[in-house]
Amino acid sequence: MVTRYAQFLLLLCLLAGVNANARGLPEFTELIENNSSAVVKINAVSPGQVTERSIPPRLQRELPDIFRHLLEPYSREQRRPVASMGSGFIISSDGYVVTNNHVVDGADDVTVTLTDRQEYTAKVIGTDLRSDLALLKINAEHLPSVRWGDSDEVKVGEWVLAIGSPFGLDYSASAGIVSAMGRSIPNESQNDYVPFIQTDVAINPGNSGGPLFNLDGKVIGINSQIYTRSGGSIGLSFAIPSNLAQSVVDQLKEKGRVDRGWLGVGIQGVDRKLAIAMGLKKPRGALVSQVEAGAPAAEAGIQVGDVITRFNNKTIDQSSDLPHMVGQIEPGEEVNVVLIRDKRQKKLQVRIGSLPSNGDEQASNNTMSTDIGGRLGLVVEELPERLKQRWNLDSGVLVSQVVPGKPGANSGLRNGDAIAQLGFETIESTEDYNKIVKELPAGELLPVRFFRNGQPIFRTIEIDKE
Repeated sequence: MVTRYAQFLLLLCLLAGVNANARGLPEFTELIENNSSAVVKINAVSPGQVTERSIPPRLQRELPDIFRHLLEPYSREQRRPVASMGSGFIISSDGYVVTNNHVVDGADDVTVTLTDRQEYTAKVIGTDLRSDLALLKINAEHLPSVRWGDSDEVKVGEWVLAIGSPFGLDYSASAGIVSAMGRSIPNESQNDYVPFIQTDVAINPGNSGGPLFNLDGKVIGINSQIYTRSGGSIGLSFAIPSNLAQSVVDQLKEKGRVDRGWLGVGIQGVDRKLAIAMGLKKPRGALVSQVEAGAPAAEAGIQVGDVITRFNNKTIDQSSDLPHMVGQIEPGEEVNVVLIRDKRQKKLQVRIGSLPSNGDEQASNNTMSTDIGGRLGLVVEELPERLKQRWNLDSGVLVSQVVPGKPGANSGLRNGDAIAQLGFETIESTEDYNKIVKELPAGELLPVRFFRNGQPIFRTIEIDKE
């Protein structure tokens, strides 16, 4: 009898333990109910790439010359629209929406769909390539919105939840934990200004731009990238921290562009042997491998071979920490820098400069006047000496704005490209550019040579007949 009673007590204890563990697991239903209505689905359509229709070689050989002109229309270039899909979230009741830049990049038609199936045509307020963020605006009021959280307080191991539209499946939720903080992942342009939050949340194509919530129902990240070999989630996803995103969004809303701090150094990591050689107790910091002439670093006295160990009162454990820190400093602000030179510690004051534009920012795609940019739909400015030296150019003009649907956009030109040749004329200056554009014939395919990130590219451009 005693034995059975003891077994009964043991069973009760086990059940109580199971219930206690169950109560310890996160409960997401209320979080989803309170926030899913502020998550949106985004569909974007861009003009796409130019493809050429060619006449079959056999037909070209066998067709009499007298009939060849009949096939000329079929050998012209054509452009096929490209559709992309992603997620986003409403940050204010008057219709401001945050998503990824790569979801709407180059699009001339952006549609935002709410949970109640209402669709709105969105205006692109601004985009930022370096952080992969975009700010949209829809014409609606009294909308549900999310609350921002503090990404600096996020800890590895805490529970997080994502809501989005993976593979087009509307408003799907997935949960997991934070796997790591401050991951450095350069983008396609080798920019590295985002200390990503790594999670094991199931993020798939279509989740891009969607929110990552903490258990308080606040957005602490924007889902942006995944690592995969299959095209789907394998438990490695990366989100843009909310604190960085808020700064970017505020600047896009205020001025349509993002100003970042600039130091003007090339850096590399410090391994064990370098640490010994530099007089460091352990491998840490950012080793300066290059200092740009006239840059803030040069003016402050930073030299090649210095190891920067602290910046703005924050420790630099890995070299990738430095770009993240510098980019978030307001241009013109003075900060403390601690470095190791000749095995001795040295302290400097650096006045941070403004990171030169890389053509990342894009103004609204709906409010541009058709008169902007002239015949080509391009706003250009003098090519900075900095880019001339970096790209080894003697002349040219820098594209600062591209009007969608105009010849410049149709030929594939982007903000930040340096135009060196139009037609068969070399571009020496903006004055030269304006004169040449005015004289370009309409209705003819003309060569345009430009540089993108230092790489020369030839395309064709055509001005429509009036």
